[in-house]
Amino acid sequence: MEEPLQKTRETRKTDAEWRQVLTPEQYRIMRQKGTEGAFTGQYWNNKDEGVYRCTGCGTPLFSSETKFDSGSGWPSFYAPLEQHNVEVEQDTSFGMSRTEVLCANCEAHLGHVFDDGPRDKTGLRYCINSASLAFDPDADDSSP
Repeated sequence: MEEPLQKTRETRKTDAEWRQVLTPEQYRIMRQKGTEGAFTGQYWNNKDEGVYRCTGCGTPLFSSETKFDSGSGWPSFYAPLEQHNVEVEQDTSFGMSRTEVLCANCEAHLGHVFDDGPRDKTGLRYCINSASLAFDPDADDSSP
């Protein structure tokens, strides 16, 4: 098992620096906690094998092996690649109580996790915005 991530200068960018490296849509989602429309993101229906990394810092977040079709219109996973690569916190925006998922390295908003995932796995559904993800088809689950 890998050691917990150490945040670096590369992942502690100013707001202006994030605006320079992210597209406007990525910035809205990852830094302002937005969401993309259902069935509009690049990876909601991706069935290729590989690793999904954080768009902001490259941290490996999810594997295609744990991706499943939830019918929600967003990429859905039943577990992160390494638990310490994601953080969760309570989100009470919009009058709802949800659990937000963040990149543990650069603190980017990724999406939310719900308890309606596959019961034969973890029972969790990590509902993640495609804009927060960079797909790496050449990586396998053991790639850092």
